[in-house]
Amino acid sequence: MSENVGFAGQISPEHLTQVVEKGFKSVINNRPDMEGGSDQPTSAKIEEEARVQGLDYVYQPVVAGQITELDVRTFANHYNELPKPILMFCRTGNRSNNLYQLAKQMDLLDD
Repeated sequence: MSENVGFAGQISPEHLTQVVEKGFKSVINNRPDMEGGSDQPTSAKIEEEARVQGLDYVYQPVVAGQITELDVRTFANHYNELPKPILMFCRTGNRSNNLYQLAKQMDLLDD
Protein backbone atom coordinates (compact mmCIF):
# COMPACT_ATOMS: atom_id res chain seq x y z
CA MET A 1 0.00 0.00 0.00
CA SER A 2 1.22 3.47 -0.85
CA GLU A 3 -0.42 6.84 -1.36
CA ASN A 4 -1.00 5.87 -5.00
CA VAL A 5 -2.29 2.31 -4.69
CA GLY A 6 -4.39 0.10 -2.45
CA PHE A 7 -5.19 -3.61 -2.58
CA ALA A 8 -8.40 -5.47 -1.84
CA GLY A 9 -10.05 -8.84 -2.12
CA GLN A 10 -13.03 -9.33 -4.42
CA ILE A 11 -15.31 -6.32 -4.59
CA SER A 12 -18.90 -6.07 -5.80
CA PRO A 13 -20.57 -3.23 -7.69
CA GLU A 14 -22.20 -2.03 -4.47
CA HIS A 15 -18.75 -1.50 -2.90
CA LEU A 16 -17.81 1.17 -5.43
CA THR A 17 -19.47 4.04 -3.56
CA GLN A 18 -17.10 3.25 -0.65
CA VAL A 19 -14.17 3.08 -3.08
CA VAL A 20 -14.99 6.63 -4.21
CA GLU A 21 -15.53 7.79 -0.61
CA LYS A 22 -12.04 6.54 0.25
CA GLY A 23 -10.64 8.77 -2.50
CA PHE A 24 -9.74 6.24 -5.18
CA LYS A 25 -9.89 7.49 -8.78
CA SER A 26 -9.30 4.20 -10.63
CA VAL A 27 -9.89 0.46 -10.23
CA ILE A 28 -7.87 -2.42 -11.70
CA ASN A 29 -9.54 -5.83 -11.62
CA ASN A 30 -6.95 -8.63 -11.70
CA ARG A 31 -9.37 -11.51 -11.14
CA PRO A 32 -10.53 -13.58 -14.13
CA ASP A 33 -14.30 -13.75 -14.53
CA MET A 34 -15.87 -16.92 -13.12
CA GLU A 35 -12.70 -17.86 -11.20
CA GLY A 36 -14.87 -18.02 -8.08
CA GLY A 37 -17.88 -19.51 -9.82
CA SER A 38 -21.22 -17.94 -10.64
CA ASP A 39 -21.39 -16.02 -7.33
CA GLN A 40 -18.48 -13.82 -8.40
CA PRO A 41 -19.63 -10.53 -9.97
CA THR A 42 -18.47 -10.17 -13.58
CA SER A 43 -16.01 -7.53 -14.64
CA ALA A 44 -18.69 -6.00 -16.89
CA LYS A 45 -21.05 -5.46 -13.92
CA ILE A 46 -18.28 -3.93 -11.80
CA GLU A 47 -17.12 -1.75 -14.69
CA GLU A 48 -20.64 -0.48 -15.33
CA GLU A 49 -20.99 0.72 -11.74
CA ALA A 50 -17.41 2.05 -11.67
CA ARG A 51 -18.24 4.28 -14.65
CA VAL A 52 -21.46 5.45 -12.94
CA GLN A 53 -19.34 6.40 -9.91
CA GLY A 54 -16.87 8.32 -12.11
CA LEU A 55 -14.02 5.84 -11.70
CA ASP A 56 -11.60 4.78 -14.40
CA TYR A 57 -11.71 0.98 -14.71
CA VAL A 58 -9.34 -1.60 -16.19
CA TYR A 59 -9.91 -5.34 -16.44
CA GLN A 60 -6.54 -7.10 -16.46
CA PRO A 61 -7.12 -10.70 -15.35
CA VAL A 62 -4.07 -12.67 -14.27
CA VAL A 63 -3.89 -16.26 -13.09
CA ALA A 64 -2.64 -16.78 -9.53
CA GLY A 65 0.87 -18.22 -9.48
CA GLN A 66 1.31 -17.63 -13.22
CA ILE A 67 2.09 -13.92 -13.50
CA THR A 68 4.21 -13.31 -16.61
CA GLU A 69 6.56 -10.49 -17.51
CA LEU A 70 3.97 -9.35 -20.06
CA ASP A 71 1.37 -9.18 -17.25
CA VAL A 72 3.74 -6.99 -15.22
CA ARG A 73 4.54 -4.69 -18.14
CA THR A 74 0.87 -4.38 -19.09
CA PHE A 75 -0.01 -3.54 -15.50
CA ALA A 76 2.78 -0.93 -15.32
CA ASN A 77 1.38 0.78 -18.43
CA HIS A 78 -2.08 0.92 -16.85
CA TYR A 79 -0.65 2.11 -13.53
CA ASN A 80 1.36 4.89 -15.16
CA GLU A 81 -1.61 6.14 -17.21
CA LEU A 82 -4.53 5.89 -14.75
CA PRO A 83 -5.56 8.64 -12.33
CA LYS A 84 -4.35 7.86 -8.83
CA PRO A 85 -4.90 6.58 -6.26
CA ILE A 86 -5.73 3.20 -7.78
CA LEU A 87 -7.54 0.34 -6.05
CA MET A 88 -6.38 -3.04 -7.33
CA PHE A 89 -8.30 -6.19 -6.48
CA CYS A 90 -8.38 -9.94 -7.03
CA ARG A 91 -9.65 -12.79 -4.86
CA THR A 92 -7.59 -11.84 -1.78
CA GLY A 93 -5.50 -8.85 -2.92
CA ASN A 94 -2.26 -10.87 -3.00
CA ARG A 95 -2.10 -11.27 -6.78
CA SER A 96 -2.61 -7.53 -7.25
CA ASN A 97 0.06 -6.76 -4.67
CA ASN A 98 2.45 -9.18 -6.40
CA LEU A 99 1.90 -7.44 -9.74
CA TYR A 100 2.63 -4.09 -8.15
CA GLN A 101 5.74 -5.32 -6.31
CA LEU A 102 7.13 -6.99 -9.45
CA ALA A 103 6.60 -3.81 -11.47
CA LYS A 104 8.37 -1.83 -8.73
CA GLN A 105 11.29 -4.27 -8.69
CA MET A 106 11.58 -3.95 -12.48
CA ASP A 107 11.55 -0.15 -12.10
CA LEU A 108 8.52 0.19 -14.42
CA LEU A 109 6.42 2.56 -12.29
CA ASP A 110 6.57 6.33 -12.69
CA ASP A 111 6.12 7.20 -9.02
